[in-house]
Amino acid sequence: MNIFLRMKHWQLFLLMVGIPIIIEFIGLGIMFTTRDPKSMFFVFPLIMFFSILINLGWLNALGINLTKKLPETVKMKLNKFKWFLYFPMIYMLILSVFILGILNGLSFGLIPTPLLFLIILPIHLFSMFCLFYCLYYISKTLKAVELQRPVIFNDYAGEFFLLWFFPIGLWIIQPRINKLFAESSTASVLSL
Repeated sequence: MNIFLRMKHWQLFLLMVGIPIIIEFIGLGIMFTTRDPKSMFFVFPLIMFFSILINLGWLNALGINLTKKLPETVKMKLNKFKWFLYFPMIYMLILSVFILGILNGLSFGLIPTPLLFLIILPIHLFSMFCLFYCLYYISKTLKAVELQRPVIFNDYAGEFFLLWFFPIGLWIIQPRINKLFAESSTASVLSL
């Protein structure tokens, strides 16, 4: 996962945005060649899962590795972050499999009903809360590592919103991540 820390912003952008677009074009090509509009619906869960997996993998790499660089005065709960990160990942995997199953005519014993919607809605909302917590955790940790002191929301609000609007924020946050981890790798080489 440390590969995410060394990737340039444009490489990460291509991985997070470019590959899903390519997969979508492949799906469109399949749809036009088979003349079956339902074939495009099989591509959507794959794009959704791939995008979430890459995005959460990047957040995972940031959260774990930035926590290691925190100053002694700042305490962050890494296990809570991991749990809040893995919950949406598992939820999206299950949701992707469920959507693919419904599109293939399998119901898994679950027929889309209002009751099923009432079950999925709170899980989905909690998953969204988990993602916002992860953005909070990473933005606070990043700023605390950069400033080497405890921080308040005013200090890391910009990072929070940059992470939230990731296509834009990625171009600003990732060079800072590259710089932080390039400094640590040169410092470890110099200490040898």
